Amino acid sequence: MSEPSQTKESEAGGHAARRYAARLSAVQALYQLDIGGEGADTVIGQFHDHHLHGADTGWFEDVVRGVIAFQAQIDTEISAHLSEKWSLHRLDKTLRAIMRGGTYEILRRPDVPALVIIDQYVTVASAFFDAREPGFVNGALERLAKKVRAAEFGLIGEAASEGSSF
Repeated sequence: MSEPSQTKESEAGGHAARRYAARLSAVQALYQLDIGGEGADTVIGQFHDHHLHGADTGWFEDVVRGVIAFQAQIDTEISAHLSEKWSLHRLDKTLRAIMRGGTYEILRRPDVPALVIIDQYVTVASAFFDAREPGFVNGALERLAKKVRAAEFGLIGEAASEGSSF
């Protein structure tokens, strides 16, 4: 018989692993939607049928549908914080999908701590890229989170918006 703390720990670990799998799959689905050809329901259905083993399917669907529903706001938020040398459409499509997923969660999922969201999307970025892009994701999402969730970082008012360009 396992100790109660060990059971809770393994449940929490399993929960985190299912969420990570959902985020990774959501980024892949967002990429697929970005390159075009099929609608959201079709892509989501394909992922449900073939790619979501072990993933939190509700979380996957929330992220994908949430990005679609709030894409204009998400893209505006990302674009507003890119340096003058960059535009949203200049970003690699995979990187853009990662940024959209992370931005959606920071903006629309206050039930999840910003640092958890950032960590998860940096880990997702590491599945596709070397150190440069995960570092970009980390910095960009952290600056956005400090702006829109200042209280989580102990920031108040103007201090939260200083240096907010990605």
